[in-house]
Amino acid sequence: MTVRRLIASALALALTLPAPLAAQSRHLLEYPSVHSPTVGTRGMVVSQNAIASEVGARILREGGNAVDAAIAVGFALAVTLPRAGNIGGDGFMTLYDAASGQVRVIDFRSVAPGAATPAMFVDEKGKERDVANYGYLSAAVPGTVAGFDHAHRKWGKMPWADLVAPAITLARGGVRLTADEAFVFSWGKDRLSKSASGKATFYKADGGLYAKDELLKQPDLAWTLEQVAKHRADGFYKGPVAARIAADMRAHGGLITTTDLAAYRAVERAPLVGSYRGHAIYTSPPASAGGATMLNILNQLEHFDIKAMGANSAASLHIMAEAMKLGYVDRYRALGDPAFVTAPVKGFISKEYAAERAKLIDPARAKPMDAMPFGDPLKYESPSTTHFSISDASGNAVSVTYTLGSDFGSGVVAAGTGVLFNNQMNNFSHEQAWEARRDGTPPPLNALAPGKRMLSTQMPTIVMKDGKPWLITGTPGGSTIITSVVQLVVNMIDHGMNVAEATHQPRIYQGATDALRVEPNFNPDTVAALKAMGHPITSDETMGSAQSIMIEKGLFLGAADPRRPGALAVEP
Repeated sequence: MTVRRLIASALALALTLPAPLAAQSRHLLEYPSVHSPTVGTRGMVVSQNAIASEVGARILREGGNAVDAAIAVGFALAVTLPRAGNIGGDGFMTLYDAASGQVRVIDFRSVAPGAATPAMFVDEKGKERDVANYGYLSAAVPGTVAGFDHAHRKWGKMPWADLVAPAITLARGGVRLTADEAFVFSWGKDRLSKSASGKATFYKADGGLYAKDELLKQPDLAWTLEQVAKHRADGFYKGPVAARIAADMRAHGGLITTTDLAAYRAVERAPLVGSYRGHAIYTSPPASAGGATMLNILNQLEHFDIKAMGANSAASLHIMAEAMKLGYVDRYRALGDPAFVTAPVKGFISKEYAAERAKLIDPARAKPMDAMPFGDPLKYESPSTTHFSISDASGNAVSVTYTLGSDFGSGVVAAGTGVLFNNQMNNFSHEQAWEARRDGTPPPLNALAPGKRMLSTQMPTIVMKDGKPWLITGTPGGSTIITSVVQLVVNMIDHGMNVAEATHQPRIYQGATDALRVEPNFNPDTVAALKAMGHPITSDETMGSAQSIMIEKGLFLGAADPRRPGALAVEP
């Protein structure tokens, strides 16, 4: 760390010291937090991969803005973090434009191919088939390149080709694998062997694994990225890349055609807007189910004095778990692709609806799911994945979550392109739709239809303070995305933690089941207290990988989540 950065770090800490501690610091310097953020004065880039973070920081140093850096990071992650970074997947970008003071969301969620039918994904008993989870049939029409193209045309500053160039260099020249990356390719070998091209791309000619410090080159992906650099989104959705994708899909029973690719469009949307204890929150709207569910849960929590209960106390975790239950119970009934269904989103995120639902929470006892009925948001209506956060010195802020679905998505690499495809077709409500057809009832809002976006939990979020970005955040983690971001927000607003301290706190996950998941090595006394309150407890793995920036007193405070190795916060 440079002397200037050390001074900036000390300044940031001094500005946030409690008054008594600040007075004592004249004699003995003490720090108020166990974990301190990376401090910057010219912006910040935080992502799950150190190489990609450095790429983004370099773009900012060269005069690019936060949108430029986000695009460059996104393309770089497709090379350096192929289990989640992608151009064959989808996501959402929430951005704050300092010049206009507006927040906008780019929805580049995948869509179902035109030939997709519900019967392809369930068996004769209505159970979802494995083909929805991996292999060629599981791939939906990807949106990442279109989303980046849209953002750049409207808000970008540097030439498009300059933003794709670092990824091309990494793909052609190769990336030296860390120990974790080498392990991940070992873990994912079965999935990545679903296509001959996938196996050839990520493993040696004899099928062997690349080891730590060995160089992994991706020449086919470099070629595809070159087409994108020259022709923007058309270089992916039309022309030779699209032809190769469609040919490989056709040869192996996949559904994506050149017509599907040419028809894909990213959609610019107004954000969902809510608040939590005086802080305005801007997040992704449907087809994301994540943002609305987060706002619903936070609205419920406003009816309880979480701060007085104490951080990570059994009492506060119990209240959060019960609010999470109610949010997850309602989300699939209340949300869907707005191009296909009319959903009661405004009612679902309203303060009035949350007040009604919060009355169901017993502060002393967990309720079983059968005592947590569906609500009716209509009454309140009026006429797997990675995340990165970026801010620049001009005040722009970008929060991006994008994904392949599962780690390594479908496992399919389209021959001759190096593009690893998503498995997002499994995110439609196939089994519920089959039951509705059997029973003659209306289909779920998230039922499959050609060209339709499936629901997502991705929810890149910007929290505002005094009208300016204060927290830029998001996380991967599938169904745990919503609860992880809720806890980060609560830790910072209710408990006054800095962004790094809030990121390091242990997490819980409560979905629409009775079981409450806690991270490994959770405080045993807290677990015992939660069990005594009626929570069945499970514990298996960590949750999420939040990459966040806090902007406070003119400083950019970056926090890279340690839950997945390799994350890094970098000052430009």
